Amino acid sequence: MAKRIFSTILLWAIIIGSVSYTAEAAVWLIAIVSFGTQYELYGLMEKMGRRPFKSLGSSLGTFMILGPFYAQKSLDHPVEGLQASIIAVTIVAICLRILVHREVEERIETLGATLVGLIYVPFMLTFMARMLTVTPDMNEGLMLILWLIATAKFCDVGALVFGKAFGRHKMSPNTSPGKTWEGAIGGCLTSVGIGFAFAHFGADYFPAFFQPVWAAVFALPIAALSIVSDLVESMMKRSAKQKDSGAFIPGIGGAFDLSDSLILTSPTAFLLFGLLQ
Repeated sequence: MAKRIFSTILLWAIIIGSVSYTAEAAVWLIAIVSFGTQYELYGLMEKMGRRPFKSLGSSLGTFMILGPFYAQKSLDHPVEGLQASIIAVTIVAICLRILVHREVEERIETLGATLVGLIYVPFMLTFMARMLTVTPDMNEGLMLILWLIATAKFCDVGALVFGKAFGRHKMSPNTSPGKTWEGAIGGCLTSVGIGFAFAHFGADYFPAFFQPVWAAVFALPIAALSIVSDLVESMMKRSAKQKDSGAFIPGIGGAFDLSDSLILTSPTAFLLFGLLQ
């Protein structure tokens, strides 16, 4: 537990420091986390008997996040469809690579496994980077990213605390035996409170459309999806017969264990923010 607390504090310091520094630092942090997560996901696939292009896929996934940011930064005006085009190019690159590698009978399986990694991790996390462009002021976009991270991650904390205190009914005993419905409800309530408080006390730094009441309302689906994200990762780890996706973060595990709750919540939050404009 002490290692987990220390790692959590250190990670939050890195997140806040990066986001507070520049938008570019925030995008790089997202890209680094995405690379680590995707690489570990491919590692889990290998344990399941799949053979994705581990290094190439992870590198192209990083390009999927950094490419649109720097391409748009170099242009004088927004280009519609730029991000979609860059994502398509990464898929083209994988298809070209598959033609000159692996046995013929493995090519489709390798292509499928590699594309699953690209879609499930970097593609989903591109929506977090795109939050920087939700308003003309990137600093407001940075605050929306912080709000998402806090709301999603504190659901885990609330679920742990409420689950230990009141947990009686297992949510998914075959996938994640430690999760209970009582813990999930507590986690969602924690997220609602954190989401509201974050937007209320930091109102001067958020976009005008993101009022505290909307922050509380949006926190509920974000919390629910963060739980689902965690369960999806648990299914993958169970299929690969692994307890953690990695071991480089003491008390937490790997990058996938760190970012799992952000994968499904990032595109959802981006959509919800767009509905208010």
